[in-house]
Amino acid sequence: MPIKFGTDGWRDIIADGFTYENVRKVARAHAQYLRSQGGQEVIIGYDTRFQSQNFARVAAHAFASCGLNVQLSDTFIPTPALSFAVWNRGAAGGAMITASHNPPEYNGYKLKGPYGGSATPAIVRAVEEVLESEAASDTQSGQISPLDVRQAYYTHLDTLLDLDTLRSYPGVLYHDAMGGAGAGWLEGYVRHAGLPVEVRSVHGNPSPLFYGVNPEPIPQNLAALMDLLQGEQGLTFGVATDGDADRLGAVTSGGHFFNSHQIFAVLLQHLHAQGGRGRVVKTVSTSQVVERLASILGLEVLETPIGFKYIADAFLEGEDDRDKRVLIGGEESGGLGVAGHIPERDGLLISLLLLEAVAKSGQGPRELFAEIERRVDYQHHYDRVDLLVDRHFDKVGALERAGHWTTVAGHTVKGVNARDGVKLLLEGDAWLLLRASGTEPVLRVYVEAPTAKAQQAILQEAVERVQTSGPEA
Repeated sequence: MPIKFGTDGWRDIIADGFTYENVRKVARAHAQYLRSQGGQEVIIGYDTRFQSQNFARVAAHAFASCGLNVQLSDTFIPTPALSFAVWNRGAAGGAMITASHNPPEYNGYKLKGPYGGSATPAIVRAVEEVLESEAASDTQSGQISPLDVRQAYYTHLDTLLDLDTLRSYPGVLYHDAMGGAGAGWLEGYVRHAGLPVEVRSVHGNPSPLFYGVNPEPIPQNLAALMDLLQGEQGLTFGVATDGDADRLGAVTSGGHFFNSHQIFAVLLQHLHAQGGRGRVVKTVSTSQVVERLASILGLEVLETPIGFKYIADAFLEGEDDRDKRVLIGGEESGGLGVAGHIPERDGLLISLLLLEAVAKSGQGPRELFAEIERRVDYQHHYDRVDLLVDRHFDKVGALERAGHWTTVAGHTVKGVNARDGVKLLLEGDAWLLLRASGTEPVLRVYVEAPTAKAQQAILQEAVERVQTSGPEA
């Protein structure tokens, strides 16, 4: 079975494609690439999935057999903390054993660059070339030693947060770790910083089955958190981190889901108000509220394909060119990164920044976003449907046919954006995006419109047309 890299590394079903032997092959290819670049040390971490620790050990021994010294996490660890360790220790690269938000039967291997972020497309291609060549590995013996980065990571967060403002927060912060690698890390940071914030843990014990849901912080997976918040009032809200804690969703008092687009916009406004300046980087699937707000703030917007590696590229480009400096970058799936940090999405830092924005303004997340909607003169209504397709479904053909649609639910197609998948720009300030997942047998359908009625009608018709897709669909 071929090993295929997607939007963020390689993922496959445990014991089917994701096996010890395949992990060993990928780690050896990664190691040989790093050695070709003069690398001497690599950092390896893992999440709470079934066998993740053992897969990480297999990878560690593969790197050591290629002559690299390995720092192997001594317990499960969030991906952003692993990425920070790579940068903080000056390692040549990193590997994270995780399938992120994928279902429990999956595991995966994320590649991290020496700058502490998702491997760039160029790095991924180079590793793929080594993997395809099936070059023989070396038999040198590197050293494997334990990694503990928690304290250093927390100390770094201190430099990015307004601790005095956080101390003024009067509410409760719920944290749903979804059984994943973020378990205990927000509570640990609050203790480290001496903050009087009460953090209430939900699904805070590691669980390979993620308490019966996919570890993706979207409404259908957050029923428990939404139920808990229904009885809350005021500024109290909850955050949910995915399986490896690099993505974020939120739930406000009253039990209302607060999506990644809304978090992105609130943090953009907050960072700008704090004096932050720079480009705003968004994937093609992200709300137009973000670009409208950026325009009002006088900030340049860069749109990328889906995958944080493209956003990481923009952060790295901005390191050497002040005119291209990035203030904030994010994607629809809940991954956000900010200036001053590593070029990586970080669900833990973003949770704390959202808390900071609420404490600073004295308004809850929903009130802050409603203010932004008024400011940009646009009402945000968004949804996404993931259509499970079998291997016989022609995803390429379905996207090609969608690219020729002239109307959807009575809305005329005004233009087509083919940056990633097929995005139809519709009259009435709405859009529809169809895209094949790079990590699962799924065709994703995204819609944003200024009214709930229009959004639901466009989504329903698009799903029906894809499901009945034929030569004339």
